[in-house]
Parts: sequence; C-alpha cells; structure tokens
Amino acid sequence: MFVLLRHLQRVRREAALPKRSGARSLAIRHVDAGSCNACEHELTATAAPQYDLQRFGLDIVASPRHADVLLVTGPVTSRMASPLRVAYDAMPEPRLVAALGDCALGCGVLGASTEIVGSLDAVLPVDIRIPGCPPTPQAIAAAILAATPPRRL
Repeated sequence: MFVLLRHLQRVRREAALPKRSGARSLAIRHVDAGSCNACEHELTATAAPQYDLQRFGLDIVASPRHADVLLVTGPVTSRMASPLRVAYDAMPEPRLVAALGDCALGCGVLGASTEIVGSLDAVLPVDIRIPGCPPTPQAIAAAILAATPPRRL
C-alpha cells in the first residue's frame, strides 16, 4: 500500500496538478437515464490522478438529499422521467442540474423513439451543459469546476 501511495504522489507531481485551494466543494449525484455508458467511463476518468476532482472538493454521493448537483447522462427515457423529478425534488436548495453528453442535451444521437422523452431540458431545468459524445474528462472537469462556489477569503 505504501508503494502504491508513493507512486500516486509521484504521478501527481509529474502531472503538475495544482493543490486544492479554498473551501470550494460540491456533492454530485450521478444518474444514468438510459445512456450507452461512454459518458460514465469518461466521468470515472475524472477521478484518476491526472484530473483528481476530489482535490477540489467534488464528491459523488449516493443520495440526492446530500447532493448539490444532479448530473444526468443519457437521453431521458419515459421510465426515468419521473424518478429524475423525484430525485430533483429531494435535493436541498440551492441545487444545480448538469446534462452530461450529447444524449442528455437532446442531440438525437440514439434517434427518435417512443420510449425516449428527449433532452433533459424537457424534464428539469438544466444549469450546466457538457457537450460531447462522450465529452472528454477535461471538458467534464472544466464545466463542473466552473459551477463550484467562489473561494471565500
């Protein structure tokens, strides 16, 4: 374990990652509304040592009651529209909604179907838009970090 931690420290140093600054933090609740999982793979990559979003206070939480951001991937299917509204209503104010990927933005990557409601805009108000099929980890990190609260002095 010690060797692994030293290796991780060396990788972070070589990548020249900036240290965590200030008391900025967001709790993110991720919901897959019917995607192909490509966006989830890229989202997972943001936790790798190259990006390490946790150093900025960004954490994935299991409950919408603890979340600041509802991050949705995939086109909203007819069966997921209601659970998304329930999750959104369970979140405390102030709350943000992020659409991750072209499917969630309604670009029609998967085509039209009677089982697809469409873009996330049709169900919830979207505050953060992250385009791409799938978006790169850099784009995901930049969009989410832009939504973090400003640093307090």
